[in-house]
Amino acid sequence: MKMKHVDYKTIAQNVMERISKGAFLTVKSSVGLNTMTIGWATIGYIWRKPVMMVAVRTSRHTFSIIEKAKDFTVSIPTADMKKEIAFCGTKSGRDYEKFKECNLTTVVGQQVASPIIETPGFHFECKIVYKTAMDSEFLDESYQKLLYSDRDYHTLYFGEIVACYEKE
Repeated sequence: MKMKHVDYKTIAQNVMERISKGAFLTVKSSVGLNTMTIGWATIGYIWRKPVMMVAVRTSRHTFSIIEKAKDFTVSIPTADMKKEIAFCGTKSGRDYEKFKECNLTTVVGQQVASPIIETPGFHFECKIVYKTAMDSEFLDESYQKLLYSDRDYHTLYFGEIVACYEKE
C-alpha cells in the first residue's frame, strides 16, 4: 500500500464524517491488544497540540487495555469494511478473536506502540495525554435519558496526534 503523510487539519472534516459511520480504535498495552468500533470522537487543537478525543465505555473489553496503555490508534477505512466495523462494534474481544474473525491485519505504528489496522484509509497515531471519567452530575439530562439510561458511562481519552497519514 502506498502511504502519504497528511496534515490533520486538511482531512478533519472528511474524517469526522467517516468516523460517525464507524472506525477502528486499536489499543495495545501490557494486558493485551484489541480493536473496537467507534462512532464518536473529536479532533481539535488543545494544550497547543493537535488532539483526538475518543470515548470508551467502562464495560468494554478495550477499557481494561486502554487503561494500561500510553497510546492508541484510529483507523478510518475508505474501503468497504461494513461487516468488519459491525462485527467489531457488536462483539467483545473477551469472547472473540476479532482480528482472526474479521481477517484484520495490523501494521506497527510509526510513533506509538499500538498498531493500525491495515486498510486503505486515514490513520491517526495518538499519545494519551489526558483521560477523564464522565461525571453524570454534569451531563445534560436529555443526554442522560437518551444515551446513558443504563448508566454505562464513557471515559474520555485525549490523544496528542503524533502521526497522521493516508494509506491508499
